[in-house]
Amino acid sequence: MSESKNLLEVKHLKQYFDVPNGFMSTLKLKAVDDVTFDIKEGETLGMVGESGCGKTTVGRTILHLYKPTDGEVWFDGQLIKDKKSIADFRKKAQMVFQDPYSSLDPRMTVSDIIGEPLDVHKLYQNKKEREEKIQYLMDLVGLPNEHATRYAHEFSGGQRQRIGIARALAVDPKFIVCDEPVSALDVSIQAQVVNMFEDLQKKLGLTYLFIAHDLLVVKHISTRIAVMYLGKLIEIGPANELYHNPIHPYTVSLLSAVPVPDPKIARANQRIHLSGDVPSPLHMPSGCPFRTRCPRATEKCAESMPELREMSSGHMVACHNV
Repeated sequence: MSESKNLLEVKHLKQYFDVPNGFMSTLKLKAVDDVTFDIKEGETLGMVGESGCGKTTVGRTILHLYKPTDGEVWFDGQLIKDKKSIADFRKKAQMVFQDPYSSLDPRMTVSDIIGEPLDVHKLYQNKKEREEKIQYLMDLVGLPNEHATRYAHEFSGGQRQRIGIARALAVDPKFIVCDEPVSALDVSIQAQVVNMFEDLQKKLGLTYLFIAHDLLVVKHISTRIAVMYLGKLIEIGPANELYHNPIHPYTVSLLSAVPVPDPKIARANQRIHLSGDVPSPLHMPSGCPFRTRCPRATEKCAESMPELREMSSGHMVACHNV
């Protein structure tokens, strides 16, 4: 089987926000700081890290919902920069949002919500074709056709997320950013929605950036996993390799907190507790952002941010002391 090509390439992406700091002065909040990765066609890259580490900002900046402060986003060999390339890109790339309660307009019927991208991009010839496309999309995500005239507030969280997914699929995208799409759902519903994402990927040949903080969900769905900490990408590798052989001390501590269903193994596992609190992104420590909590930190860690380097095939880590 030939090596699949990179569909998305993110190079040195930065997203800084100005935060007011007293009278007439601002501080730079480095939400995403020099992040580089790629996603191959048909694969799922899982992105994990604790709340506030910049995962969602990466997704939104890639789609140009936020204008990148610096860096480049390449999609299918094209640099996404000017108005035309962004407009073309948005037909091929979509987002499924975290909260199915606030991401759907309560005044619109299901039919109108799913049909809105078709209207915006003028993807039908007549009313009949529009209705057929909406019915096809509802079938695709497992929603009965009689629900088309109902409103979003009449549905459960899982059904609302299905509506959101149908809306994202309306423009027949190649790439979808899934921003914690199951974290607001009951555990029993999470599995159904994750399995649906996998089925849609096989059926439609989709490529995902799957953002989440639940490592078990990410391991299940992802081809590769990227770990973020305070706006930096600190480790990236094949899902199984990263799960069974984490290298960065932060990844090791993150995985030690994942619950194990076997009580014997759970008792034998050593939970690694990190000392101290996460530093403020407004006042980042020098060098490696994790050094203030890292058991392996040395003077070198305070001097410079380590580069991502390859430790084994496709497994890269940013740490001076591995």
